Amino acid sequence: MSSPVGARRPPGRPAQISRELIVEAVSSIENVDTLTMRELAGKLDVTHSALYRWVKNRDELFDLISEVLVDRILRREEPEDASWQLRLSLIARRIRDQFLAVPGYATHLSRPHAHTAHSTARLRAAIVAVFVEAGVDAYLAEQSYYIFMTSIVSWIAVEENPVHLGSSAPRFDLFLDTLLRGLPAREPGTE
Repeated sequence: MSSPVGARRPPGRPAQISRELIVEAVSSIENVDTLTMRELAGKLDVTHSALYRWVKNRDELFDLISEVLVDRILRREEPEDASWQLRLSLIARRIRDQFLAVPGYATHLSRPHAHTAHSTARLRAAIVAVFVEAGVDAYLAEQSYYIFMTSIVSWIAVEENPVHLGSSAPRFDLFLDTLLRGLPAREPGTE
């Protein structure tokens, strides 16, 4: 049985770390972009060497976070009889919930960097499949995925880094509805 993040272990008991505990500890940090491996080991109440058995550096930490979050996002399936818009809406809401649970994660993703191929590929495949099942050809389904993910991640990054944009806060439900009405991608000049 693993101990909760931050709980003291009895002397001599080996460190209990898991992927989920690492992400839970990262979630309790103010901003993942400023997190050091030393700070994370302290949050987990383990030594650096215990943490480095799981992640060797920040790149591997982001890969691990991505894997856990994508597992959580894809854990639940959408109703098979639901429209493609409803299925993508449910995925988008889970992406938002999971990404916002790790402060700074969407901001990190919104900047160019190497993504974890496995987790990114799994999420891309799930979203592309929704478009293909809706009758979109494979090429435009892939393009629709890029539009969908870039838009969702960018929106969440704005939510993570609030700036004064006017008198009312941006609403995710309005954004998502507008985005989905514009998808799937179509070749320019076609209806």
